[in-house]
Amino acid sequence: MITIKEVAKYADVSVATVSRVINNKGYVQAETRQKVEEAIRLLNYRPNNVARSLFKKQSKMIGYIVPDITNPYFPQLVRAVEDVTVKAGFTTFLCNSDDDLQKEQMYLEKMLENHIDGVIIVSNNIEARHLENIHLPIVALDRVFHEKIPSVTIDNYDGARRAVMHLLENGCKKIAHLKGPEIIENSNLRKKAYEDVMEENKLPIIIGAGNYQFKDAEMTMKSLLELHPDIDGVFAGNDVMAVGVLKALNRMRIHVPEQIKLVGFDGIEWTETVSPEITTIAQPIYDMGKKAATMLMERINGQAVGEDHIVLETELKVRETTNNGKF
Repeated sequence: MITIKEVAKYADVSVATVSRVINNKGYVQAETRQKVEEAIRLLNYRPNNVARSLFKKQSKMIGYIVPDITNPYFPQLVRAVEDVTVKAGFTTFLCNSDDDLQKEQMYLEKMLENHIDGVIIVSNNIEARHLENIHLPIVALDRVFHEKIPSVTIDNYDGARRAVMHLLENGCKKIAHLKGPEIIENSNLRKKAYEDVMEENKLPIIIGAGNYQFKDAEMTMKSLLELHPDIDGVFAGNDVMAVGVLKALNRMRIHVPEQIKLVGFDGIEWTETVSPEITTIAQPIYDMGKKAATMLMERINGQAVGEDHIVLETELKVRETTNNGKF
């Protein structure tokens, strides 16, 4: 591997001069700069980022841990984060944890070894005790896992209430709910909102496990309809499950929204790519990722920070699965 000393020798300048050219700091005569840049090109020199991070105490890398990269909700968050961090000159180190605490801890250790400057975490498992030896700026995204860790989230309970109320307002009386995993607080809040609205209106509670997964939701929907063939509305706890529900209904020749109305949650792009398009409680996904990244950058740079726990609003997006295509 070519070193900075070899570049300096080739260009017949000092190592300090090469460093100034690479980092674009300090004055360097145009002719000298051209010589150094030519030497870098000819020798195919690549700066040692680890060495530079040790010297500067900053690697210009951030970590980002998500539980399921196959769920399109998380890549949309990643896009927003990268738009902020790339502009600031940072690279994102993306890790998929599969909701596994051991993997999350392993990733954090690897990030420390690589001198990551900060990390954004979406986790259902991490607690404060797991971070005692992780001396990095951290921001929790989508889920709160400790009051001392700054976070960016939405009001899941309120959003879910709006979803169920929308079905009631559209004439539904027997509404089923497909819930996510019980270890996920977001899932429990959405289920609790469904239960509360149904109890308040003295209507039956019908719940099936969709586990935030497409296939599980499809199979569970078929099973629920065998037990309750008069279901006329479905609130799916996330949009991935909503698409699974829609597939099950299509295969069973059940017309949406004429026979059964459907509402999802998240606002991912999938909801607009299927037919009929799915009504959903849309999270401000881009704004969430952007805000989390901005908060992390502020902490990395030691700048003054504002509110530690940001809660953004959701929006009911009415589409064809509840409105017969009329807007």
